[in-house]
Amino acid sequence: MGLLQLLKSQFLCLLIMSYVFLVSGLVVNLLQLCTLPLWLVSKQLARRVNIRLGYCISSQLVAALEWWSGTECTLYTDPKSYVLYGKENAIVVLNHSFEIDFLCGWTFCDRFGVLGSSKVLAKKELAYVPVIGWMWYFLEIVFCKRKWEEDKTTVTQSLQKLHDYPEKFWFLLFCEGTRFTSKKHQISMQVAESKGLPKLKHHLLPRTKGFWVTVQNLRGTAAAVYDSTLNFRNNEAPTLLGVLSGKKYHADLYVRRIPLESIPEDEAECSAWLHKLYQEKDGFQDHYSQTGRFPGPVISPPRRPWSLINWIFWCCVTLYPLGLLLNQLISSGSVFTIVSAVAVCSAAADMTSLIFCGNTLDDWPD
Repeated sequence: MGLLQLLKSQFLCLLIMSYVFLVSGLVVNLLQLCTLPLWLVSKQLARRVNIRLGYCISSQLVAALEWWSGTECTLYTDPKSYVLYGKENAIVVLNHSFEIDFLCGWTFCDRFGVLGSSKVLAKKELAYVPVIGWMWYFLEIVFCKRKWEEDKTTVTQSLQKLHDYPEKFWFLLFCEGTRFTSKKHQISMQVAESKGLPKLKHHLLPRTKGFWVTVQNLRGTAAAVYDSTLNFRNNEAPTLLGVLSGKKYHADLYVRRIPLESIPEDEAECSAWLHKLYQEKDGFQDHYSQTGRFPGPVISPPRRPWSLINWIFWCCVTLYPLGLLLNQLISSGSVFTIVSAVAVCSAAADMTSLIFCGNTLDDWPD
């Protein structure tokens, strides 16, 4: 382990990063709160302002992945589809096998300029979580209770509001609903057998109702579904803590563009279509396991500097007053006060574990 890597792995660095994220996030949340009167004057202007404020928070996590840990993200895709990425609204279907798969999804959102406006389907409870949850509220994220009869109406209304969204957005979906584990996979395949569905090796059965509702309500707004399959080289098992500790990973993402009009409108036919899609995704994972790569050419967009610039800006803004405070605390010699300050930073570190919603659809029926 090199000296720089050793430094990154120190707990003090994690405390500092968490402090910057929490304090800057709360500042951004306050600024978002101040935009409430603007919604009454110009809804579209308020949306554009909140897109950029949201980027101030989410791009810090992207910067941690790309610039702090140095994780390499490689994209496999069709060159004809590549030129459309970031230029159209899309529904992005991601597999859910890794702790940081959401972060890799955000990274590619950033590389195509849609991170600030990206959407997810999140648990209702997250709307009350400071920083991420409050940011999502102002970004008109779709929240659900994971009770289908209640969610169908709520999700439909939320998606309908995106029809006049002023900037291009990607709607990220984890159709498996929960992260892949051996135990969950075993249960999922028992369900597949009972329903006469083909078994999957690398995925859980997709939750079809949420996907169907999303597709139906974004017809005419989204142009395509981006089927995205993620894997990591050398059987890496990446974690968020590993990223924050500066550990480097190697992510490979295979994306294929599927025009939305090619997806059946009928619910039963759409369900069958999604199951077939996951069988194909299983095949891509088999191909990766055998060859170490996904099919198709590598066309990876370069890292953009804006996430790093934003991160450096908030480090300067938040760490300067902290430095002054710590200097006063040390000068005062108050052990209790110093310990209290460390405890606050530790609480900030705990906040990072609340990022993102993995189990968005797992209580919805098939």
